[in-house]
Amino acid sequence: MPTLSGIFSQGLEILLALAAAPLLTGWVNICRAWLQNRRPPSLWQPYRMLHKLFNKESVVAEHATPVFRGAPYVVWACMTLACAIVPTLSTDLPLSPAADAIALVGLFALARVTISLAAMDIGTAFGTLGARREMLVGFLAEPALLMVLFSASLLTQSTLLTSIAGTLSHRDLAIYPSLAFAGIAFTMVSLAENARLPVDNPNTHLELTMIHEALILEYSGRHLALMEWAASLKLFAYSCIGLALFVPWGIAEAGNLMALLLALPLLVLKLAVGGAALALVESTNAKMRLFRVPEFLSMAFLLAVIGMLVHFLLGA
Repeated sequence: MPTLSGIFSQGLEILLALAAAPLLTGWVNICRAWLQNRRPPSLWQPYRMLHKLFNKESVVAEHATPVFRGAPYVVWACMTLACAIVPTLSTDLPLSPAADAIALVGLFALARVTISLAAMDIGTAFGTLGARREMLVGFLAEPALLMVLFSASLLTQSTLLTSIAGTLSHRDLAIYPSLAFAGIAFTMVSLAENARLPVDNPNTHLELTMIHEALILEYSGRHLALMEWAASLKLFAYSCIGLALFVPWGIAEAGNLMALLLALPLLVLKLAVGGAALALVESTNAKMRLFRVPEFLSMAFLLAVIGMLVHFLLGA
């Protein structure tokens, strides 16, 4: 039975993810503007955009089926559940035993399939184009992400993210070769999965380059707001997965209220540094051609596999 502290930690993590995900997106946009010598937007701009979209009417295509109408709710729910599984503040999460790292990848896959089916549902050229590209990226990124998670699970003998974070946080501060390879692979996968440069440009609407934007062109109003919110939640989830795997120190243990209070400012600090690093990567790299994306993700998969092999050879 889940304890009262576990229920509190779980609820706090979900509320934090829902509230802070747009803030992380706003912080990345500010850092990108600073690095590109532009006037930065407000940190609260994502919230204003969501407020505006939620108050607008949703215009739906005449021949749209329930798949198109229900996709935003399914995608948003998948991303929210993914954020609930990933340990951000505490490892005492009642939902964690119900879904391990493999199920987490399955949640991302379910969201991808849903949004791709919705994009093809109305029969526009842009939607079908974006769906095909999105499935190509997912087909190559998901195995690489699984190999990254398996590399971490070999060190901890568990596929539960809470167990992985708890075990790694008690180890001595050292560079593990397997995690070093896995960290590079995870960075490459997270850039592709979140439609960031150099794989995709979240600010473009050019037909020959866009992937994620092509999937949501036909959405408006609250449906578009849910899609944008889900994209921010996905970035937040991937950021927290990276922190749990490679920078797990500061995550509270079960029943430690004082550590839970200290975990919040540490999480904010780590996300701020990670957001600035993401902005730096995007500002120093140009978007690659679409046919180079398979090579990029294949390299990520290869690095993750090398990390697993290094663990078997060196035990580290």
